[in-house]
Amino acid sequence: MNSDEEANYRSFVDAQAHSLRGLAYLTCGDWQLAEDAVFTALAKLYDRWRRVERPESYARSMVVRAAIDEVRRPWWRREQPGSHAMPERAATDSAHEVDERLRIQAALAHLPVRRRAVLVLRYFEDLTVQETAEALNCPVATVKSHTVRGLRTLREVLGADTTLTAGDAHGTEHYATRHA
Repeated sequence: MNSDEEANYRSFVDAQAHSLRGLAYLTCGDWQLAEDAVFTALAKLYDRWRRVERPESYARSMVVRAAIDEVRRPWWRREQPGSHAMPERAATDSAHEVDERLRIQAALAHLPVRRRAVLVLRYFEDLTVQETAEALNCPVATVKSHTVRGLRTLREVLGADTTLTAGDAHGTEHYATRHA
């Protein structure tokens, strides 16, 4: 890779790393696994940088796949970081907003990782059904069925009176990016 390509790659990583980490966190539900997924994806992207036409889309797809792989990795192959004992940074949000984000986050944890990835890409990243199918390398029908079933499960977990919108997902994004 020449110096111009190297500079472009570094600039891309500087601009996208934070949002990719939030995407990975929403997909796998663990900050350390999310960081591992992002680093794995960015390392692979570095090797393919010259050949990638749409690096944002490619990186997003790779991060989601890496996050799914991290969740599926057997527990005995995972490292146990010492930072789990560290407390979370205090949030400046009101208690109600934090409670609601935590409820949505806990509800997402009830979903299988692939279904969670579909909802995160659709509502957190605002991707279309087609773009989500491309990111996950699956048929459009699979994305549609995962979306319907995932939203149904979230409604059951959160309560029948809850109406999920893309704004709820963005509220979770706000939570994820503030606690990164």
